[in-house]
Amino acid sequence: MKELTIAATVENIETVTNFVNEQLEALDCPMKAQMQIAIAIDELFGNIAHYAYNPDVGDATVRVEVVKDPLAVVITFIDKGVPYDPLAKADPNITLSAEEREIGGLGIFMVKKTMDDITYEYKDGQNILKIKKQL
Repeated sequence: MKELTIAATVENIETVTNFVNEQLEALDCPMKAQMQIAIAIDELFGNIAHYAYNPDVGDATVRVEVVKDPLAVVITFIDKGVPYDPLAKADPNITLSAEEREIGGLGIFMVKKTMDDITYEYKDGQNILKIKKQL
């Protein structure tokens, strides 16, 4: 297991992505899965950066774990910001036109569709969001 604790800012999304990519490359992760994970990081860490501590800045921890049989990666995002469960919101109606749809929710919807599992819990004063992708 590898872990990175860093200020939850938009500027650090690239650092977090690079950190995770280092672990994925060591696993010979397929490029498609790596791109899907990069999009998930952008969305999830970006949400923490924008909303968890607003207007202040706090830390977030990103943990990468490898699971075997079948081979998968579990990425956990942990912050001590405002409690927020992104999975509680209903999925957007993607059959509507962009003009008819409510703003928001499309990013987390994409994460749900591209990851094999996603869970959220608020425990010990922390938001804990896990995504799992089979490799």
